[in-house]
Amino acid sequence: MGDFAIGDTDFLLNGAPFRVLAGAIHYFRVHPDHWADRIHKARLMGLNTIETYVAWNAHSPVRGQFRTDAGLDLARFLDLIAAEGMYAIVRPGPFICAEWDNGGLPGWLFRDPAVGVRRNEPRYLAAVAEYFEQLLPIVASRQINRGGPVILVQIENEYGAYGNDKDYLSALVDLNRAGGITVPLTTIDQPTDEMLADGSLPGLHKTGSFGSRATERLATLRRHQPTGPLMCAEFWNGWFDHWGAHHHTTSAEDSARELDDLLATGASVSLYMFTGGTNFGFTNGANDKGVFQPTATSYDYDAPLSESGEVTKKYLAFREVLARYASVPAELPEAVPAAPTFEVELDESVTLWDALGELADTDSDALPELPSMDALGQYTGFALYRSRLAPGAHLLSFGAVRDRAQVFVDGNPVGVLQRDHHERSISLPRGVLLDLLVEDQGRVNYGPRIGEDKGLIGPATVDGIQLGPWQVLALDLDGFAAAGSRLFAPHPRCHDRVGERDLDPDLDVDLTFAYDSLRAAEPATRTVVLPAPVGSLSGPAFARGLFHAETGRDLFLSTAGWGKGQAWINGFNLGRFWDRGPQTTLYVPGPVLSASNELVVLFLHGTGSTRARFVPRADLGHTDF
Repeated sequence: MGDFAIGDTDFLLNGAPFRVLAGAIHYFRVHPDHWADRIHKARLMGLNTIETYVAWNAHSPVRGQFRTDAGLDLARFLDLIAAEGMYAIVRPGPFICAEWDNGGLPGWLFRDPAVGVRRNEPRYLAAVAEYFEQLLPIVASRQINRGGPVILVQIENEYGAYGNDKDYLSALVDLNRAGGITVPLTTIDQPTDEMLADGSLPGLHKTGSFGSRATERLATLRRHQPTGPLMCAEFWNGWFDHWGAHHHTTSAEDSARELDDLLATGASVSLYMFTGGTNFGFTNGANDKGVFQPTATSYDYDAPLSESGEVTKKYLAFREVLARYASVPAELPEAVPAAPTFEVELDESVTLWDALGELADTDSDALPELPSMDALGQYTGFALYRSRLAPGAHLLSFGAVRDRAQVFVDGNPVGVLQRDHHERSISLPRGVLLDLLVEDQGRVNYGPRIGEDKGLIGPATVDGIQLGPWQVLALDLDGFAAAGSRLFAPHPRCHDRVGERDLDPDLDVDLTFAYDSLRAAEPATRTVVLPAPVGSLSGPAFARGLFHAETGRDLFLSTAGWGKGQAWINGFNLGRFWDRGPQTTLYVPGPVLSASNELVVLFLHGTGSTRARFVPRADLGHTDF
């Protein structure tokens, strides 16, 4: 058993002064079979502590559920930290930001409009209490005074940038203490007088978040934390990327100099990030300060240890700095060899239209008014919105598009409405059946737009007249990609497409989607599509290919030239790709591979080549913008 306390000038480990040299590893962004490797490499760089957020929405996608399987086994992650002889800092939120979907808050939390998020509101705190009842026993039983590695727990996250509800912060303290947390509690805020004053309470140890000008910012922190150790609990040694911009980097030399300046003051530190990991699946967040900016799949963050666990120049530079202030192991991590290079032909495909019966409940009722995805209980991914157009329809408009809608009339692509372009209207060609394939590109994780509904937001009008009814299909892409569907078949060299898209009448419910009524309303326009080049594919469609690989060895899948979509290997969702960049590869963790593997790719707009290329290293894109 041990003891960790905050003294007049220092952190105290078993009564002796202790400097926290921490680095962030988000267990939910790293494959669980890689946790031990990443933790070990942190110790070899000279760190003594691992810090992590807890993503509430990952553990509780449905209210009343708390998942701790596979990559959500926080107990195992903390035990691995202890096994490495290191300590742990846990940041359970409930809000975490982290460029993570919705800042970690579950989508279901916002279904009751009366819930007051991040403030002292009974419904919100009741949900937080349910969350903590499941989470805190895992953390409490692994505190240092119970033989575990946990030495600090953080209350909320940069709350001074959002609000100043002291009763709310007090309620979180009470919930943590009631849940058995006895180690010191901290808060974190950017070092401005207002944020530090608003974001904490007497009795909570204040820490700062910044990446430069350490002496100046620690002086501001000291005004608000007059006693005890100073700590930069988020030392920003890199930055995140969003689609359509450049890959952010900071020079190893500049970052190391800033770290040296910080440590020279005697302060403690937690590197944000030590290794960034990946926004697998649909887990990325977004910013919106006037322009919607979804975060990219890679969360490499230009951290000391790369997304795939490789030592970087920054790792070596930080290790040299840390060695001036603490003992650093002589051992260095082994170099990671280049990944295997090979090609896979995606020689089978199925259109999204033909796969609808396996993607969704196609018997869902028609709705008189336009629902959001949230109203249907779909808090991530894609949905298909369907309605019928009156003769002579011209201009389709919505209150908002969140976040991207591909528009089809009678199965033919018309255009795309994109939230980041502030697009809400589109001109329509002559036709009957309207489809919109809508993508939730990641929920805002910072600021007042946290928790907003996704999907199409009303009113929905055509030429100023309300459009409806609607059939909305929540698409289970992960389930389909993992199911080994028999719908896949060799690519057709040519096909005919009729106006009504040869829809199965069973998909169309009985009021406005009926096959016969479409035929009666408009004569079908028949388009003969000329033979496509070998290896090309029209979208939206899934393509599949099989390949052999070395089990456990990481790969990098090139997405260059593929437009936009999603990729899975053996049912594991690698994340989004988009030719906007910056990244043009997807990281494939070795543990998801077996001797024989299945690659499934969703091409939203089609591709000129269905040949998949695996390349030797990550390409995270251009660094100038």
